[in-house]
Amino acid sequence: MAGTCTIVIPTYNEEKNIQNMAKAIREAYPEFRILFMDDNSTDRSRQLIEELNDPLTKMFVRKPEERGLGASVIQGFEIAETDYAICMDCDFQHPISALQGIYDQMEAGAELCVGKRTSRMSMGFKRAMGSEVVELFCKFFFKLHGKQTTKDMMSGLFGLRCDVFRPVIQANWGNFELKGWKVLMDLMKYSDRKVDVRYFTYDFGTRAEGESHINPKVPIMTFHQLWGFGKALAKFFSKVYKIDYYEMYPAERNN
Repeated sequence: MAGTCTIVIPTYNEEKNIQNMAKAIREAYPEFRILFMDDNSTDRSRQLIEELNDPLTKMFVRKPEERGLGASVIQGFEIAETDYAICMDCDFQHPISALQGIYDQMEAGAELCVGKRTSRMSMGFKRAMGSEVVELFCKFFFKLHGKQTTKDMMSGLFGLRCDVFRPVIQANWGNFELKGWKVLMDLMKYSDRKVDVRYFTYDFGTRAEGESHINPKVPIMTFHQLWGFGKALAKFFSKVYKIDYYEMYPAERNN
């Protein structure tokens, strides 16, 4: 019997993409559930999903005080009521066709299937090079701490077995970088054992509509995931970008 699957998509003000995304997934994968984890969008996103009247497509509106891309994806994984869950962006940078390849790897026995980009250049040269450097840096610290890595630690397109990772999420919710963007890194960081990781290679595209939500806080939050030295780097880059580090991490103010 084929495994069931939920596509988890974090959203915030994606009215230009959200309905087209839902329709495209439904047309290609009639049996998949679609779960939009929305960070209290102020546009017409919720209305557009409701207009679809699709029982397999839901929007979960998260609490305003708990906003964050990481929190959205991780909570989506936790509440998914299927065998597998695959996360992807809502801007069509992750191709709809890649979902089949990831699903097939899960059906073949993978506990985690990572979408590995053939190239990051669609992000622009500066961002692509920065991403590559940060990737190498992160892998170094993961190996230093005896943690398992993947071939694309920065990937935002990956699938997992819910029964494998739900206990990891429930045991470590308070430790995750909930406002961060690198969910895969945190899942690997807090995984309590080596998992069966497989890959599906895909071409990373460009945003279809709307504006990217990338900002200078993203690299700060990424470094913050890398144990003690990473937090020191996060503080350093906070000063570089003139961002209040302790406003981002108030619990560390008196540490």
